[in-house]
Amino acid sequence: MIGYYLIAGVIFLVSWLVSHQLKSKFKKYSQIHLQNGMSGKEIAEKMLADNGIHDVKVISVPGQLTDHYDPAKKTVNLSEPVYLQRNAAAAAVAAHECGHAVQHATAYSWLKLRSVIVPAVSISSKLSNFVIMAGLILFATGSAFGSWIFLVGIILFAVTTAFAFITLPVEFDASKRALVWLERSHMLTPQEHEGAKDALKWAARTYVVSAIGSLATLLYFISIFMGRR
Repeated sequence: MIGYYLIAGVIFLVSWLVSHQLKSKFKKYSQIHLQNGMSGKEIAEKMLADNGIHDVKVISVPGQLTDHYDPAKKTVNLSEPVYLQRNAAAAAVAAHECGHAVQHATAYSWLKLRSVIVPAVSISSKLSNFVIMAGLILFATGSAFGSWIFLVGIILFAVTTAFAFITLPVEFDASKRALVWLERSHMLTPQEHEGAKDALKWAARTYVVSAIGSLATLLYFISIFMGRR
């Protein structure tokens, strides 16, 4: 288990560093006030309208960095700072979440795939760690049944890892759509656009770190399983 704690520690450290940098970037670009004077809410509504999407609402939700698109309710949910503020960071986040709405409206394949496996991921994420730990404990007691339980846990964990990697093209594409629209619609000045681009770049890195960390953990569990067969 020392290897597991080592991997977990490295992942935690890298995740913390990226998260810290992301918050620092958003704080920095929150100081760049938009010359067009538009709030995150207004930018989101404009992007939706420009893409011919009229059945999605832009609403405010509590918290910070809680922004997300809900395909079931067809709502672009913006955190209170993003919803109200008029700066490069708010513009970036608002446009990014609308990028997901555009993906949904155009039946973007990776988003469809991610939506299909969400129920399986929900179950796997709740059970995988418990099943893996149970399998390892039974391994330690010499139970042959433990290897099968451990294998089931690995399969469950593999589902969550696959979801993490499927999420990557979804997030990168949403940011690309956001930045292309912001540029083509002349919503931002060059300085504002660079700020928005940098903010989204660091946001994307959090997903990359999560996916790599999940894969490293999965490979570690697989190595234990293969080594004890």
